[in-house]
Amino acid sequence: MDATVISRHGPTPGFRSGMTEMMSMTAQMMDSSTAMKSMSGLDTAAMQELIECCSACEQACTVCADDMMAMGMTGMSKCMSMCLDCADMTHTMMRMMLRPSGYDMTVMMAQMDACMKMCMACADECMMHAEMSEECKMCAEACRQCAAACERMMSAMKSMMPMA
Repeated sequence: MDATVISRHGPTPGFRSGMTEMMSMTAQMMDSSTAMKSMSGLDTAAMQELIECCSACEQACTVCADDMMAMGMTGMSKCMSMCLDCADMTHTMMRMMLRPSGYDMTVMMAQMDACMKMCMACADECMMHAEMSEECKMCAEACRQCAAACERMMSAMKSMMPMA
């Protein structure tokens, strides 16, 4: 997956290589993890993509909400609140994905579904303001990417669900 840095000013020199190294380190840790090795059928590529998308979405939502507050944008309380809720949701989803030894598949699927729905709701709200805020437009895109990553991970994990 290509790491997309959301910034109106472009990446800081050396930022991309540092970001790539950090993502690579996380992927290496996951590959060597005892918990990961014991989970047969786990799609680690989809898992890594979801972790990265959750991190990007959390950051985009936080920046979007902060920008609205800093600019004193009136009538944007719902959008700000949704961005902050989405940031919290994606942060939690990312942290849960990083702890596979504690996975309860039913809970994980419910969390991914909730995260996907929150991301889509936030994207829809931010798109209503995309004409007047570049941050809202970028936030909506990060939210959509995260929702799509949740959906792909849910599909990948269906085979791991306990039989009823």
